[in-house]
Amino acid sequence: MHQPARWGLGAAGAGIAVLVGLDLTSLDDTNPFRRTISEHGLGPDGWIFGLAVGLLAAGSAAIGVSLARKRLAGAVGTVALMAWSVGLLLTASFHKHDWAVGPSASGSIHRVGSFVAFLSLPLAALVIARPWRQRERRRSATVAFGLGVCSALWVVGIGAAVLIGARHGLPWYRVLPLGLVERGLAVTEVAALLALGVWAAGRLAEAEPVRAVRRAVERR
Repeated sequence: MHQPARWGLGAAGAGIAVLVGLDLTSLDDTNPFRRTISEHGLGPDGWIFGLAVGLLAAGSAAIGVSLARKRLAGAVGTVALMAWSVGLLLTASFHKHDWAVGPSASGSIHRVGSFVAFLSLPLAALVIARPWRQRERRRSATVAFGLGVCSALWVVGIGAAVLIGARHGLPWYRVLPLGLVERGLAVTEVAALLALGVWAAGRLAEAEPVRAVRRAVERR
């Protein structure tokens, strides 16, 4: 029962490590304050970005399966976490707009996937962790809830930038350092996901000795 959570943490961790490596190795060529993470998907090495995001999506789905199987996540939280995974898969499978060429259908799908992912994870973290953070007083559940709140605040900040841009006739991505804000949001949301994964793995592992005792009693 605990294996999906552990596999999920491993896959998500591998994807995150690759994305961090891509960012660090491209500091000389890209401006992380303005360039988004999805810029790594353009060019001949775009498959590395796709693989990394795909691993993160698969790991997220495995964590969601663990939470659902142990009844730690209800229907709304599970659907939100799976929506995050699907959104990530869309961003991995379809490249963003290459503005040197112009807008594309692939870029539009990529944008929809990004919006779905970034909006779904805060909802998942808040809905899943809220009823458990007081009931079990588990640190990882409390951390996941707090990071869900922080993620929601990032989203609210981006929404405010959209409104400010519309009021002053500016593109919303010019109102703020988009690359920096997106990385801040991504780090917060991924941290919330990992907290959910650690909670799921720990909670499931704790249940194993209880099940072993029950099986021994039943054999007698």
